[in-house]
Amino acid sequence: MFPMFGSPCWPNDSMSRKSYQERKLKFLKWVREDLEARLAGLNASIATIERQISQEES
Repeated sequence: MFPMFGSPCWPNDSMSRKSYQERKLKFLKWVREDLEARLAGLNASIATIERQISQEES
């Protein structure tokens, strides 16, 4: 998941520091968006189960 040595994301002589940081930022934003989507799904599942429990208690 995270860049490792020797991967295309790891800085090398032909990649400037700015270019590397831009690629890293793009990757981290992608990770954040993915986690936000997963969290939204979890929150929806939790809300559904809580609603079902409260309906059963009524």
